Order: sequence, then C-alpha cells, then structure tokens
Amino acid sequence: MQANSQSTATSANRWRTVDIVVAAVIGAAFGVIFWAWNALWDGAASVIPLPGRAVIYGVWLIPAVLGPLVIRKPGAGIFCELVAASVATLFGSPWGLVTLLYGVLQGMAGEFGFAFTGYRVWRWPTAVAGGALAGVAASLLDNALYYASNSTAWQLIYAAIVVVSSAVVAGLGSLALTKSLAQTGALDPFPSGRERAAV
Repeated sequence: MQANSQSTATSANRWRTVDIVVAAVIGAAFGVIFWAWNALWDGAASVIPLPGRAVIYGVWLIPAVLGPLVIRKPGAGIFCELVAASVATLFGSPWGLVTLLYGVLQGMAGEFGFAFTGYRVWRWPTAVAGGALAGVAASLLDNALYYASNSTAWQLIYAAIVVVSSAVVAGLGSLALTKSLAQTGALDPFPSGRERAAV
C-alpha cells in the first residue's frame, strides 16, 4: 500500500510536456514584463525614493508563486522565475547577470511556501507565504549587494516593505491571476484549471 502511495506521488510530480511549455510561456511573458518594469522602477526613482519605492517590488516575484499555483509541480517556481530572469537579462537588465542569481534564489524561496505543505495546499495562505518568502530572499540579496552601507534600520524597513509587497502582489496577485486564467479555460489541462471555485 505504501509503495502504491509513493508511486502515485512520484507520478503526480512528474513533469509533462504541457507543464514545461506552459511554465516556459509564463516565464517568458514575465521576462518581458520585467524588462518594462525595470524602466518603471528607474523612472519612479525621482518621485518615490527608496525604501518607499519597494511597494511595487512584488511584480518581480510573481513567477515564483504563479508557477507553482498553475503547474503544481515541485520546481515550477524556480523554473518560471529563472526563465523570466533569463529573458529580462537578454532584453538588457540593468543588473546584468546578477538577475539570474535573483531568479534562482527568489524561485527557490517562493517554492518553500508550497513545499511546507508537501505541494498539497494551493489556497491563499500558501500563496501569501510563497510570496513573502520570495520577498525575504530578494530583500536579503538587495541589502547584501546594493545597500550594505545603509543603516540597519533602513535595511529592515526596506526588507519589510519588500516582503509585504511580495506577499500581496506576488502572493494574492498570483492567486487572482490563476483564478482569472482558470475561468477562461486556459488552465484546463491542470488541476488549477479544474478547481475554479477553490479559495
């Protein structure tokens, strides 16, 4: 009985061609969005200085949560976030190849929100946790690479704003986007598309 249960779990976690294709499409689409968002981030610098500007940070972390919510396979967050980071880098990310490091770490952190439940819970607390954890990873990396000379208080305020933005925008935003896509029938090949009434 235990062997059958393990076999079923392994089968459920195995990636199909459609999983890879859709995850790649999600990542590529957000890579283009990231490229545009980079310009908005820089353009807002004169209007909303840091750390306040971090309220819009969560958009960069959406693939880390949207991937697992849609694909529902381990590694979906890392895959989507890394593809998005790669596309953004190819389009000319102002942060260069470091963007790829962000993609990997943010994707891994977002995955933890779902891994804690054994990839069995797909409701808003899990999505918010995934978004918040991705925000923790991003803010830690930012503070280490770019804001190390700032005061500890400044870094903590910045990190808090990033985490809240990520929890709301990447967490709840990804959940809302998944539900919207499911309503169109675009996610019918996935369990996420067959649970349209789930909250």
